[in-house]
Amino acid sequence: MRFTDSHEWIEAEGGIGIVGITDHAQKELGQVVYVELPAVGKTVKAGEEVAVLESTKAAADIYSPVSGEIVEINQKLIDFIHLINASAEADGWLFKIKLLKPQEMDTLLKKEEYLQLVL
Repeated sequence: MRFTDSHEWIEAEGGIGIVGITDHAQKELGQVVYVELPAVGKTVKAGEEVAVLESTKAAADIYSPVSGEIVEINQKLIDFIHLINASAEADGWLFKIKLLKPQEMDTLLKKEEYLQLVL
C-alpha cells in the first residue's frame, strides 16, 4: 500500500490499483454523508481531482494517486456509505484504476513516511 500527501492510498496488483482515503482522512472529515465517484472508463492523470466526499464537517476533493483508466467503482458505497468511515483502508475503497504508468507507484509515500506526515 502506498500513500499520497493528500491522504489517498493505493494498493496495486497486476496493473490494477484500488484507491481510497486514509484512516486519518476519514477521522478528519467526520461522518461521510455523500460520495461522488468517477465514471468508469474515465482516464485521469496522477494528482487530478477524481472524486468528491462530503461529510458533516466539510467537502473534500479526492485526487488520483496515479495516471490511469477508472475500471470499477465501489458500488457498495451507494447503499453503505458508512463503509468509508468504518473501513477506510479496506471495504471503504472508492475506485479501481488500470495503471498507465506503473512507475508512478514509486513516487508515492510508504506507510512509515505517511505516518510521519500525519502524526
